[in-house]
Amino acid sequence: MTTLTLTRRSLAAAFTALGLMLAAAAPAHAQLQLRIGGGAFQPLPIAIVDFAGDPSLGSLMSSVVTNNLRRSGYFTPLEKSRFPETPSFDAAPNFDKWRGTGVQALVTGRVGRGGDGKLKVEFRLWDVTSGQQVTGQQYGTDPGNARRAGHLISDVVYTKITGIGGFFDSRVAFVDESGPKEHRRKRLMVMDQDGANVRALTSGDVSVVAPRYSPAGQDIAFMTQASGQQPRVQMIDLESGTRQTVGSFESMSTSPRFSPDGRRLVMSVQQGGNADIVTVDIATKAQRPVTQGLAIDTSPTYSPDGSQIVFESDRGGSQQIYVMGADGSNAHRISFGEGSASQPAWSPKGDLIAFTRQRKGGFAICVMRTDGSGERVLTEGFHNEGPTFAPNGQYVMFFRDPGGQGGGKLYMVDITGRVENPVPTPSYASDPTWSPLLGGR
Repeated sequence: MTTLTLTRRSLAAAFTALGLMLAAAAPAHAQLQLRIGGGAFQPLPIAIVDFAGDPSLGSLMSSVVTNNLRRSGYFTPLEKSRFPETPSFDAAPNFDKWRGTGVQALVTGRVGRGGDGKLKVEFRLWDVTSGQQVTGQQYGTDPGNARRAGHLISDVVYTKITGIGGFFDSRVAFVDESGPKEHRRKRLMVMDQDGANVRALTSGDVSVVAPRYSPAGQDIAFMTQASGQQPRVQMIDLESGTRQTVGSFESMSTSPRFSPDGRRLVMSVQQGGNADIVTVDIATKAQRPVTQGLAIDTSPTYSPDGSQIVFESDRGGSQQIYVMGADGSNAHRISFGEGSASQPAWSPKGDLIAFTRQRKGGFAICVMRTDGSGERVLTEGFHNEGPTFAPNGQYVMFFRDPGGQGGGKLYMVDITGRVENPVPTPSYASDPTWSPLLGGR
């Protein structure tokens, strides 16, 4: 395979990925598989041993992989106290011993620094039932990327066993909220999807809401409002840290979303007592109206192929979800049923739309097909809002506010509704937005 080097700055570059196979262990052929659908789903028992080599890095690597797989809800990692052996990385494990623990998969690894100071990370995934190696890879990178190497390994293991694309090598931007509820300081922050490596992107001198990652790069669009001024849409480049205001509107602009190629923003612009959807070319600043009418049209989001836009509107008398062509043609309602529907988010896979449904005093995070059929509730409670899809389309992140003097917290739920887990943040949090995979895979 081609050898590439990843630096902290270049998120588009990939790790070295060299196949590793023990001579005595042929690759397993489609034996280690986990079926997510169906009513009899059970998480797959797996063991991730501490990686050999550098003890501190080995423990870090195994803990990152273990925590990722556990949080996905599709795996049950075996506790270390039950490990029957410490297998050598260069030899096949004692499968009879591991079968006795009930695990079906085993991950072994080794990590250390080479003569050039680079980090060398190796791992193997074993099918314990068949006694075969499923896959093995070697990564080379800067030592500062140790955690990210763990995320890449997690993605390989997750995909090999579930058949679903990975999502661990990604980030989440969100609004960090601190201080009294009446005077919350709202800062834009970004972190790894597991809550590590948190850093602030804005200072909190002005309020920030509704951030959205570009599906094509490391840009984030968001809405900001200084005291006494109209809300404005801004964009920040995570590589350079530069910020710019997008659009030259005299009135309020909100709900920015990127086009799939990252070259345009679609947003809602207030027009008197109404709001219309407008696109802005980021390079030329050219503005083009998409909807024009007497309704409040907002929260527009492109389909993954850029041909359609889903949005919310009160044009039918209540807040509901509509789909139209990217040019504004053929707008039609797709949400029906009890209550209102808002905040649509199109899955990166193109098959589902997630949204918030409000009814009977509660807020549910739901998904439906792109024609409005097959609506399902993923989670429901007092106040759930702001759905955003993982890069693989298998999970939805949102925030939940319990009310009172507390604040919101982030959660993720899988599209079956079976798995729901909190996402750690430093303080109260809202408005999550999931990045694409950092390596662009």
